[in-house]
Amino acid sequence: MKDTSGVPPDRRQRRRAETIAEILAIAEEQMAADGVAALNLAQVARRMGLTPAALYQYFAAKNAIYEALFALGMAELEPVLVAAEKRAQTDPVAAMTTCQQDILRWCMNRPVLAQIIFLRPVPGFEPSEQTWAFALSQFQRLREILRMAGAAGQVRPEGATDDAMEILVCLASGVLTRQLANEPDAPVDGGRIARLLPTVLDMFFTYYAPRDT
Repeated sequence: MKDTSGVPPDRRQRRRAETIAEILAIAEEQMAADGVAALNLAQVARRMGLTPAALYQYFAAKNAIYEALFALGMAELEPVLVAAEKRAQTDPVAAMTTCQQDILRWCMNRPVLAQIIFLRPVPGFEPSEQTWAFALSQFQRLREILRMAGAAGQVRPEGATDDAMEILVCLASGVLTRQLANEPDAPVDGGRIARLLPTVLDMFFTYYAPRDT
């Protein structure tokens, strides 16, 4: 069918991308105010100046918005992983420490996305296989950095295992969840609980340090 809109395809695609970005931004603002599980598509449409039916042309359901925000968060975290992998070539422990601090800082700056990714506060929402595979690949890259720390002799062999990685994640996520629950509006670099993360990470790496150190 011939396009009679008079708008070039690339411009239509750009406008659609801009509209999607605006929808996600408004949805994020609403969830920051009312709670992540309280997303209301009718309110988002009203703020956009759209009818709910028009909004459904971009997102067929609430879970589609959660999916898009999950994917957006993972994409924003990607540079953090890239920087960590580069630094890990010379100092895996420093790379892991800096990476965990950067992730926490991002979470405090984007608390809605952090909750969707790390806390799963929305009943019935599960990311798609493709998006979840991307998230899992990021976790495996962190796991590889810990393995590199073991290979470099920075931690004992048991400190580079899957169990050790799970312990590390539990420690870091514990700081995150307490920070978001108790002081959600704290400055990115001024959270009363978030500031304890370097100490928590130091405790982990001290526990698994080689015996002769």
